[in-house]
Amino acid sequence: MKGLLVLAALFVAVYGKVTFEGHQVLRITAQDEAQINLLKELAEQEHLGLDFWMGPVRESLPVDVRVPFNSLQAVRAFLAYNHIQYRVMIEDVQDLLDEEQHQLLDSRPRVSTDDYIYSQYSDFNGILMFMNMLEIENSDLVSQIEIGKSYEGRPLIVLKFSTGANRPGIWFDTGIHSREWVTQASGVWFAKKIVTDYGKDPALTDILNNYDIFLEIVTNPDGFAYTHSTNRMWRKTRKPNSGSSCVGVDPNRNWDAGFGGAGASSNPCSETYRGPSAHSEPEVKAIVDFVKSHGNIKAFVSIHSYSQMLLYPYGYTYTAVKDKAELHELARKAVTALQSLYNTRYTYGSIITTIYQASGGTIDWTYNQGIKYSYTFELRDTGRYGFILPASQIIPTAEETWLALMAIMEHTKNNPY
Repeated sequence: MKGLLVLAALFVAVYGKVTFEGHQVLRITAQDEAQINLLKELAEQEHLGLDFWMGPVRESLPVDVRVPFNSLQAVRAFLAYNHIQYRVMIEDVQDLLDEEQHQLLDSRPRVSTDDYIYSQYSDFNGILMFMNMLEIENSDLVSQIEIGKSYEGRPLIVLKFSTGANRPGIWFDTGIHSREWVTQASGVWFAKKIVTDYGKDPALTDILNNYDIFLEIVTNPDGFAYTHSTNRMWRKTRKPNSGSSCVGVDPNRNWDAGFGGAGASSNPCSETYRGPSAHSEPEVKAIVDFVKSHGNIKAFVSIHSYSQMLLYPYGYTYTAVKDKAELHELARKAVTALQSLYNTRYTYGSIITTIYQASGGTIDWTYNQGIKYSYTFELRDTGRYGFILPASQIIPTAEETWLALMAIMEHTKNNPY
């Protein structure tokens, strides 16, 4: 692994960006627990440089893994020898990234948020510019709150949509995993939707007349900037790890909810590295401090991609939350509303029973803090593009997700606790 890291560092130093020519994404389907264990053993072979996008989790659920070109032969031989079924989901990752690069929003100054191109991906500076314009244009409704700074010193900005003082809050965040670009892009669209619909849409107007909405669009700004400058597939934060050449922590395994348990890694080189301690990452600690200081957040929704799921706690334990029946029914209503627009189908349920066991997760912590309506979205798609969702799907994704968010917000408003 160290040899691979040195080669990658040299490549970045010379060429500026990590490339993924010849990398393939394989969808592997394990038939039983024995094959799942074999895949877990495969995942531990660091010299192969595998990047598990989904799984390995349990039999019958797909395992998506990005395999570097130099490891393809070995991985295919391993799968064939063990009679494990697979198919190619993405033939060449770099081809998709090259196409995506052509669709990036250019950095020229925008006159207003009406001039912003919501159907294209933007970098961190572009989103900062958007938030500044949105606040200027809607100063009676929108303000920016800097809740902290990232490890590399970038501002952690939360947009506050408010029509009065001392209101309970509803929280949304996007982009906690930096490579999930459709989430940050959807967050931008949500922000514009809120200011556009307030005073016009009776349901949203009623919500904002009773609740504040908080939206953190770029929850992991260092990682997000790194996906643009250096490695499009980067997931974690960018803080160095003591005693390791591997950088970053998975900010969705860093919360004080079953921290350090199954479903998170103690290996700093792992994509699911939990960190040295709960809330060790400034990006996570900033949200923790904000939620605690606010003291009256009633719904908390963390938005990820991909796999088309709506999940509620818990992820770290099979013990059901006491509000399971209500959370399950609300999830059903939300995904039904989402599906009504483009017939996009979502599955739903608790994290541990629907997708996998994961300790140290965001919404497990928020639920344990007394925030009943705690949910995680996994947006489009189901694996055809994975983290490299074409820009043409940004607006449809945001539009349908908004219907689900409205269902959650309306339920929160109508069921105070």
